[in-house]
Amino acid sequence: MRIDKRETSNELAVRASTMAGERDPRASRLEDDPFERSKAPSSHGRARDDGNWRKPHVRVVISNNGQGGQPFFRIFGEEPRPKQVYIHKGSIWHFSKIEIKHLVQATLAFTLALAFMSTGGIFGAMSKPVLFIIGGLVYFLALAPAFLLHEIAHKVMARHYGCWAEFRASPSGLRFGVFLAAAFGIVFMAPGAVMVMGNTTKSQFGKIALAGPVTNVALWIIGLVAILLGAGNIAYLSAILSPWMWGNAVLGTFNMLPFGPLDGKKIKTWSETSFYVWLVICISLVWFNMEYLSGLLS
Repeated sequence: MRIDKRETSNELAVRASTMAGERDPRASRLEDDPFERSKAPSSHGRARDDGNWRKPHVRVVISNNGQGGQPFFRIFGEEPRPKQVYIHKGSIWHFSKIEIKHLVQATLAFTLALAFMSTGGIFGAMSKPVLFIIGGLVYFLALAPAFLLHEIAHKVMARHYGCWAEFRASPSGLRFGVFLAAAFGIVFMAPGAVMVMGNTTKSQFGKIALAGPVTNVALWIIGLVAILLGAGNIAYLSAILSPWMWGNAVLGTFNMLPFGPLDGKKIKTWSETSFYVWLVICISLVWFNMEYLSGLLS
């Protein structure tokens, strides 16, 4: 092959990488993929800030060679694809079609697991199908809001700061949760998470994480107010309020643990004071339920 001597060393490197089957590094100039942008999207110019310079804080990363982010995608069931992902413009309440699909999948799997829990597993469901259906409905009304609103709170807060944020279900987590509930009547499920991508300060990212547990605390308070107003004296409302109070208290406390991908670790990284204050609040909800809830509902 004849090589033009007038080519620069960079052009020769590009040609060599192309011949080797590697990705042309100049291709990023023609693409509009926010995962590969080195600069903040234009929509971030209008994003609210709290006075600190923005720093990149990205939870989902795809490198130029298409191999980055593999552990995440193996868990959540989506392989990296060279397609455009839009940063939101407009309403913070926008839900894409794929996000709605994942929310529905996670909610249905969560409800099925709760229904198995109400009958002690699949054998109880087979022997008492009516209890299986009623139990699933009751637990859905009581606990689905705790899960859905927790995740939506993360999404809304992230979009408030100008980030791309959508919920993605975890197929493996859903399958494991349903099988565990069917086999042992125990619900322990990792249904998915809100994926956040964008430039945020450490403070903003901590507040995005805190939005979930705060939502569970708010829902718990709503349940307490309903009980104090006499809703606990109504049989069918009492059946919903008890798991409502326990579900929000446990979910909020569990997510405040400072480990792994849980919210508590991100909150503690941002502010130890905020972390311990809200951890104590969430633990107090569990303590209150143990000491006083049954008396209030009797």
